[in-house]
Amino acid sequence: MARKDSFFGRLAESITKFSGSTAAFILAATTVLAWAITGPLFKYSETWQLVINTGTTIVTFLMVFLIQRAQNKDSLVLHLKLNELIAATKGASNRLINAQDFSEEEIRLIHEFYCLLAEKAKQDNDLGETHSVEEAEDNHHEKLAVHRE
Repeated sequence: MARKDSFFGRLAESITKFSGSTAAFILAATTVLAWAITGPLFKYSETWQLVINTGTTIVTFLMVFLIQRAQNKDSLVLHLKLNELIAATKGASNRLINAQDFSEEEIRLIHEFYCLLAEKAKQDNDLGETHSVEEAEDNHHEKLAVHRE
């Protein structure tokens, strides 16, 4: 598949990759060291201090957005891969496809659903046997009926 990223997309990805590299760390450390060494030359003036403060503030401000952009992309790709696994796995609940788009209330309800499923599985002494609350309840009732006989 051909990549058709925008110029900004390619630039942001390149900067993000570079910023996590050893070379970027060495560049940053060298910059701070050079600034520190020039302190006596500038008599540790307020302007000398302002240079490093302003520089680091600007770099930090811009990096926050680049890092968030990269994290958003990584998160979306991860969700797509998980959605593919859910869609391709027999017995998996398709209710969870695109769960990242659910409201907090929907997520809480689904969490409660899986807590109930886990509790049913514990009662049956088999954590891997069932795939839905309905199946768990049916299996639980069947086992109870067998034990009562």
